[in-house]
Amino acid sequence: MRFPQNSGHWLKHRGVLALLGALLLSVTLAGPVFAQLGHAVPGQIGLQDSATPIDTEIRTFYNGILTPIIFAVSIFVGALLLIVIFRFNEKVNPTPSMLTHNTTLEVAWTIVPVLILVFIAIPSFRLLDHELVIPKTDLTVKVTGHQWYWTYAYPSDGFDFDSYIKADKDLKPGDLRQLAVDNEAVVPVNKTVLVQVTATDVIHSFTVPSFGVRIDAVPGRLNQTWFRATKEGIYYGQCSKLCGENHAYMPIAFRVVSDADYAAWLADAKKKFSANALPHYADAAPAVARN
Repeated sequence: MRFPQNSGHWLKHRGVLALLGALLLSVTLAGPVFAQLGHAVPGQIGLQDSATPIDTEIRTFYNGILTPIIFAVSIFVGALLLIVIFRFNEKVNPTPSMLTHNTTLEVAWTIVPVLILVFIAIPSFRLLDHELVIPKTDLTVKVTGHQWYWTYAYPSDGFDFDSYIKADKDLKPGDLRQLAVDNEAVVPVNKTVLVQVTATDVIHSFTVPSFGVRIDAVPGRLNQTWFRATKEGIYYGQCSKLCGENHAYMPIAFRVVSDADYAAWLADAKKKFSANALPHYADAAPAVARN
């Protein structure tokens, strides 16, 4: 059997092509794990399910604009690389070209990326404007980051509480390891919540993916963001700034409930936390154990 001219170059790389094909087949057969409400799952593909209008806009921007552009650019660049590998190698072209530049091509590969970035920037700035402009709020929650726990204050109701990660021995059925906390922040559904964020020691980052919220907690500075959760449930986040030894052990948990359930929780919380038994700025306790 005789192969066409230059087919040896394809045969030489058949092992690599076969490996790529096998990887693609295995991923296809395994099937993706899609997002769930409130937290990520192992093997997940894509962002967490949206629970706020802002996060819905983020997902639309990501899935409808960024992902197709990235996919198209990746395919285009990959095709160019394959062309260069198989058409312009030393064996196929023993005599190298003396071409040094092409003005038209250089102008094109400068202008086209700029136009792509401008196209991305327009909806990006619009989304950023929606996040920065805080509408009329129904509730204010002040969040303070510490090494390594969070304090939630409800100024209009006159109480606050600390929220620590649950130790493994304290987990109950349904609790998520490394995400469950002893005291969850609770907010009513379909209400605009103003979140004021600061810190007492180092820079932390307050992040709740399903809310589309991520904002730095900086000592001496009060940053603000907002969300309006439209679905009841519990939503988890984590500190997203490397803040010390136990950075991985300061999760965030918000429980979104109905107005009636929120009123009941609020009445209990005022009794439970009114004594304010825990000092706000005490020396940090180990993240996995609260004394």
